[in-house]
Amino acid sequence: MTTEAAAHSRMRFGYNDIVVAPPATWRDIAADTLRDPMIWFLVGVGLLYAFLGDVAEAVVLGLAILPLIGMDVYLHGRTQASTRGLASRLAAEASVWRDGAIAVLPAREVVPGDLVAIGPGEQVPADGLLVAGGGVQVDESSLTGESYPAAKRAFGPPERRVREADTVHWLAAGTRVLTGNATVRVLLTGEDTLYGEIVRSAVARTHTRTPLQAGVSRVGAGAPVAAVVFCVALGVILRVQGHSVVESLVGALTLAVAALPEEFPVVLTFFMGVGVYRLAHRQALVRRAVAVENIGRVTAICSDKTGTLTEGKLSLTHRLPAPGTDESDLVDFAAAASHPDSGDPLDEALSAAGGLRHGAAPIASYPFTEARRRETIVYDHDDGARFAAMKGAPETVLGLCSSTSFDAWRERIESYAQTGHKVIAVASRVLSADEPADVEPMDGYTFRGLLAFEDPVREGVREAVVACKEAGIDVLMITGDHPATARAVAREAGFSASPRVITADALDAAELANGGALARIDAVARATPADKLRIVEALRSSGEIVAVTGDGVNDVPALKAADVGIAMGERGTQSAREAAAVVLLDDNFRTIVRAIGEGRQLFRSLQLAFVYLLLIHVPFVVSAAAIPLAGYSLVYLPVHIVWLELVIHPTSMLVFQNIPVSGRLAPVRGTRIFMTGTWVRLLVTGLALAALIGLVFEAVLRLGGDVERARTAAVGGLIAISAAVTIVLGGMRSRAGRVVIAGQLLSVAIAAGVPSIAALLHLGPLGRAELVAIAASAGAAALAAFVVKASMRERPRPER
Repeated sequence: MTTEAAAHSRMRFGYNDIVVAPPATWRDIAADTLRDPMIWFLVGVGLLYAFLGDVAEAVVLGLAILPLIGMDVYLHGRTQASTRGLASRLAAEASVWRDGAIAVLPAREVVPGDLVAIGPGEQVPADGLLVAGGGVQVDESSLTGESYPAAKRAFGPPERRVREADTVHWLAAGTRVLTGNATVRVLLTGEDTLYGEIVRSAVARTHTRTPLQAGVSRVGAGAPVAAVVFCVALGVILRVQGHSVVESLVGALTLAVAALPEEFPVVLTFFMGVGVYRLAHRQALVRRAVAVENIGRVTAICSDKTGTLTEGKLSLTHRLPAPGTDESDLVDFAAAASHPDSGDPLDEALSAAGGLRHGAAPIASYPFTEARRRETIVYDHDDGARFAAMKGAPETVLGLCSSTSFDAWRERIESYAQTGHKVIAVASRVLSADEPADVEPMDGYTFRGLLAFEDPVREGVREAVVACKEAGIDVLMITGDHPATARAVAREAGFSASPRVITADALDAAELANGGALARIDAVARATPADKLRIVEALRSSGEIVAVTGDGVNDVPALKAADVGIAMGERGTQSAREAAAVVLLDDNFRTIVRAIGEGRQLFRSLQLAFVYLLLIHVPFVVSAAAIPLAGYSLVYLPVHIVWLELVIHPTSMLVFQNIPVSGRLAPVRGTRIFMTGTWVRLLVTGLALAALIGLVFEAVLRLGGDVERARTAAVGGLIAISAAVTIVLGGMRSRAGRVVIAGQLLSVAIAAGVPSIAALLHLGPLGRAELVAIAASAGAAALAAFVVKASMRERPRPER
């Protein structure tokens, strides 16, 4: 490419820049920090103390703001580091052929059409085809998560069509050449690359809210109103009870801040972002955030057969010519009724096996559709003769042929279909000179024979289907093939030893009105995209969470109607990818199941994070209100709120999303974040822990301790509850969990054990009574968390 041509290409396609979040500045961090109500709470109370002359308390609260800002900076930086980490895997420079010589240029100047030379150890700067190079192996782990090198093969001669390229010919930005010297023709740059689309999906802020996010937001919108009402009521009651104005005001503000559930939407948003990255490493590109929430709750999968359950690469294995036709003529007639450049696996297999009849030129074409189930092409021959070649579904083609009986052929069709072969019939017809070429001949065809193709089931699909069945997920194969073919593939793919298969025209209104009836079916044969849409709508109306696969424009309605529309990334159309919530990078059913497993693990982790938040917030808020209302001094002062926030935020955001992923596909029990029974247990458990905190506070006072020692037992007990709940919910399984738990317990030891720090925090020494109280709080919390967690164990749905 010349420099001038590259400049024109850059004007059209832009620079080779991956879409990334803008760099964080101190203004960004300050803006995020100032949205935290805790900061304003501390500033307000600090100013109040300063106005009343309590400078020491004001200074303590001012200093308490620093760790909160530090935590915000850390979490903000962690997010930015993830984005920078993605960008760091990209090439900084590229060796590009320009003006007849190789020039080393910044990678962002690479344009579509460039020829790039990549040596061992170098990054691939953009997406393109390997056009030259031997022994090329590529590290694709940044895109696929696969640790083994991927062998690549040169695409071939220039006249080959790009649509014939397979993944073995393709190199992607963000990957690294391990061995060999590769020459790559760049086709996609910047945000059009696969890597760019992953990053853009992960950092985009334009996704609509998921149902769970909307629900949490509704609760969050009502929480401030409730908090204001309660804090005003508490302030008035404390003042009536004889507390000072300052103590009443501080108590009211403390309760208001403690009652605000700001962690819930933050944790949910954070987990959604984690889900996008994890699903991308499972070769499932998330285009809409709702998929992260729904994919873990899928209860039914409607899957295509060809290319998803099977490899999608047909090979011609059996030729059965009719009397008077030899095998060569049979294949030639079938190839004459095909379009080699259609991208259809059947047409590609026929084009490879045969060719057009010598001296014939096509003059009219009548393509295959779901309604026609045949393809016909009319030709003019050099000698002036005109003929039509037809291929298609055997029952359709045989119906247009002139013969008294095809019973013997129908038996052969059934026999091949039962062994999983795709069977087509071939026919031809000589046209008279007065027959119009723009009207498809509808009868009088000569039957030429049958062709049988094999499309093997993909490796790992059988295990994936069995895992779905064990986890209570119904898998329904929807295909346009013969019922016997569908039955054979379903059997080989592990659906059942005796798969239940029906044809689409056998689906009556009663079955479509009853999703449970569909759940008892393994495959629907002779189905059209319209049938797929009807099935998806029927399953959803019966309460199923449905994932559906599709690759064509005609699959768009079903993809949009599903809870999780899944488009094929390799063979899918642009319309299908735009309509889908998830795009599979390898078109493999096994990837769908892996993505569901990842989604379920993420959903389970989110549940655990919410359990933790509820088991710490309920006793926190209730004890903050109940102890002063019982006539005692304030149990939590503003500085203690800061302390508890520094415990709660990192625990909820960092511990549970790092819980190791299980290799087993967890069963599903319901589609809500918590079942009603779990909500009840959480509320009762939280109230019981709040009562325990109150008893601990009163017990220390009755044993002769002062308010500071009682406060030490209460605050220490609450942090012990946090540590115990975190341990039971799985926090010890990750490094982040172990660090956070150790930090929680260490904070109690330092805060109460160092006299100078204890004085600043208005705490007393850690005596035997306080240690017993803290241990009792931890033990009770561990037991309560264990009971709640046990009640959440997923159980597969009963067989239907």
